Amino acid sequence: MSRLRDTLFTVAIFGATILVLGFLVLPIVAIFARVPLHLLIDQLDDPIVRDALVLTAVTNAIALSVIILLGTPAAYLLGRRRFRGRVFVITLVEIPLVLPPTVAGIGLLAAFAGRIGLLSGIFDPIGVNVVFTTTAVVLAICFVAGPFYIRQAIAAFEMLDRDVLDAARVDGASQLRLLTSISIPLCSAGLTAGAALAFARGVGEFGATIMFAGNLRGVTQTMPLLIYQDFDLNFDLSLAISALLVVVSAGVLITVKLVSRLPGRARGADAVFMASAAKPGG
Repeated sequence: MSRLRDTLFTVAIFGATILVLGFLVLPIVAIFARVPLHLLIDQLDDPIVRDALVLTAVTNAIALSVIILLGTPAAYLLGRRRFRGRVFVITLVEIPLVLPPTVAGIGLLAAFAGRIGLLSGIFDPIGVNVVFTTTAVVLAICFVAGPFYIRQAIAAFEMLDRDVLDAARVDGASQLRLLTSISIPLCSAGLTAGAALAFARGVGEFGATIMFAGNLRGVTQTMPLLIYQDFDLNFDLSLAISALLVVVSAGVLITVKLVSRLPGRARGADAVFMASAAKPGG
């Protein structure tokens, strides 16, 4: 009887695994089953697709640079220092992770939109308007993707060996050198994985972008917005563009997996990501 129960249990878990994998893989397979290879290649010659592809690449590169430049020192502070209110500050960083994209778009509009925005008193006198511009795309990506990098970077910095940092301080290392020459290299695997995840989130951003930046060709129209635009007009074109994004997303995922295998003192990408998800309060 016990052997029968074990057999049924094994069959059940294997069956559940097959169903889960089948459900998750089927839509991806369906995209490529409907898209001939020549059509996928031909889309790269379409000027509309090229414009959207270039805009997606440029805005995400700028946004990722800003996220890394500002997010790394912020994550270092939150990861290495213990102070009153730290849990609250980290929670503020994580809020965009759980916000619906449309809410993120409304929030960005409420903050930056012309005369009605919260910052209108600063922008109006100098004639600055970021809404429905390429800058708005970058801001939207920073808002929705930044927390993915920052939260994972916090987890990576938390795992640093305090003895190593203390030894460096004894040897006369300044706080700046401690960050740039010791902490960042030791956490390179986790930081790279966080950057890859943030980039992947930014490439797929749709809701906040279309509400805050609009869908203007060559100005704010990224690849996800082009897919949405062509959904009713040319479903095959939407499939081909979707296939391109699947390839990009798969490349990012493979990068994360490879980074997780790099040697180093910081924990691998997968483990750091799990830690950042499991420890919302630090």
